[in-house]
Amino acid sequence: MRPTVSAIVVALATPGLLSAQARAPLVPSHPAIGYSQQPARDRVATLGLQLQRGEVTLPYDRVLGFLPGLLDALDVPVESQTLVFSKTSLQVEDIGPANPRAIYFNDDVAVAWIRGAPVIEIAAHDPEQGVMFYALRQHRAFAQRGFQRPRSCLECHIADTTLDVPGLAVGSAVIDADGEAYRATVVDHRTPVVERWGGWYVTGETGSGEHIGNTVATGTPARMRVDPTNLNLASLDGRTDLTGYLSPHSDIAALMVLEHQTHMTNLLTRVGWDYRVALHDGRSTGLADDGTPADPALASVVRDVVDYLLLVDEAELEDTMRGAAGFERRFAARGPFDDQGRTLRELDLERRLFRYPCSYMIYTAVFDALPAEARDAIYARMWTVLTGRDDDARYERLSADDRTAVIEILRATKPDLPSYYWD
Repeated sequence: MRPTVSAIVVALATPGLLSAQARAPLVPSHPAIGYSQQPARDRVATLGLQLQRGEVTLPYDRVLGFLPGLLDALDVPVESQTLVFSKTSLQVEDIGPANPRAIYFNDDVAVAWIRGAPVIEIAAHDPEQGVMFYALRQHRAFAQRGFQRPRSCLECHIADTTLDVPGLAVGSAVIDADGEAYRATVVDHRTPVVERWGGWYVTGETGSGEHIGNTVATGTPARMRVDPTNLNLASLDGRTDLTGYLSPHSDIAALMVLEHQTHMTNLLTRVGWDYRVALHDGRSTGLADDGTPADPALASVVRDVVDYLLLVDEAELEDTMRGAAGFERRFAARGPFDDQGRTLRELDLERRLFRYPCSYMIYTAVFDALPAEARDAIYARMWTVLTGRDDDARYERLSADDRTAVIEILRATKPDLPSYYWD
């Protein structure tokens, strides 16, 4: 008999790719980082300056406020909409099963809108400094003032779950009928599907695969059991009041990509910070004869980044999944593509998340802005794994065809690859 989800959540230990013991403490104000001291260079900061200069304007909608204009200005697709009803926000009093928080995202920006709330919340990944947190007041008078940066966000967004850098996390929680969380855990692509999406609405097909989305806890102590009537929903029509929402979906494909992306975001920030601090402090950032970083701490973070980048520990799907909002098509269309039409953005959703086991986050501005020494080490470690030079059993799940396809796609789409990728 399947255990209750509350027991699963209590027992679940988030498998930290960087153990707390392996992580050296980092200070955001370190001269090599300057999180609050240096000017932000993320896309929200750029848009804020354009608004203040009058170079762009955001249209204002009577119901949605600045949301449609903001999504358009930041190139965030409506198809990415996911709806979370757990009270996890600066504006917790406005969130619940009857009024979920809508999250929209692309590779480096997430926008959170709550119907009737006074503020839109935004997170943007700065190429060097980590995730920046912004707020935009839902009033016409604030259109040209740009964005505020609430300091209180960092109270939750720098933690062990974010690898001790300003970052993001997706949680799965045991939720009561008001949206209050009894207990929660952080999830990503390594988490079994049956333990995901507590506190979230979920639309799309999971086949026979069970999950705890669309569910609130009942009984004492609070328990959440998998309910077949909450699975395989085509839309949320009839489930909650959708007045004002841009879509009737909380798309399962978008949720799975978001889960993968949040932890990848934290890992890229962490490896960038570690290398910048090491360079500033005069520590060795070179590679040993075997291609691994000579510094053990840097070797550890590089290994963890590459394992996650190649989805080595991904939880296998129990059945085919399909979204219903058009997210898969919109996401894959962004490419880039090789001459065979292949892209790392193509979703699989039959046995795993991606058709080709390498994260699209390798194309982000954050990856490209890593210190050259960090990128060299990551590429070297990827080459060791993809060519089978590391014969650890955990890499056996990467088939020969998978490895070949990833190398070929990278050759065609990643201009800064080292020359040995053509050997």
